[in-house]
Amino acid sequence: MDTNLARNGLALMARFLSGASVRWIDSQPDTCQRVYFANHTSHLDPIVIWSSLPQDVRMLTRPVAAKDYWIKGAVRRYLANRLFNAILIDREEIKVHQSPIDLMIREIGHNYSIILFPEGGRQQGGGVGEFKSGLYYLCKKRPDLELIPVHIDNMNRILPRGEVLPVPMLSCITFGPPLWLEAGEAKVAFLSRAREAVRRLKEI
Repeated sequence: MDTNLARNGLALMARFLSGASVRWIDSQPDTCQRVYFANHTSHLDPIVIWSSLPQDVRMLTRPVAAKDYWIKGAVRRYLANRLFNAILIDREEIKVHQSPIDLMIREIGHNYSIILFPEGGRQQGGGVGEFKSGLYYLCKKRPDLELIPVHIDNMNRILPRGEVLPVPMLSCITFGPPLWLEAGEAKVAFLSRAREAVRRLKEI
């Protein structure tokens, strides 16, 4: 099957299963290099955000995902490696051999955008957890990157923790206004500001 056709089919399927409505608030889809950062409640989150982007933007956007999940089974490996071109992070190996930030910077070059989840793991209950420091250090090395906060609502009910098959249900993906790391901004202040940017989208 043609890869582009398969990618479009995956995007349509993901939108159908998630029932996702997509909102852009004070921002617009763009092929410029960006970091889409979101709350994390389900293994489907990377695919759902990726599928919510227009095709020209989607082709230049790579989700960051956990390798230990996405290499299990031929279907997951095919989806991650061939269709949505994920940057797979080996959480054990990376501690010894390479910084995940350096890996992401190398993989995106000056062309690709990325989708990442600063909480570091899936959250329960619909809240936005504290952000890990990775987003800050990525921006320290690439302060030119435009940051787009994203809030995912209801995905934890579509694919609850421990389940394999998704349950079709309505969800909402909200993209917010861009932000950047300010010159001299402290790590704690930046991460708090970025987290609040995601959390606030739920209330709009």
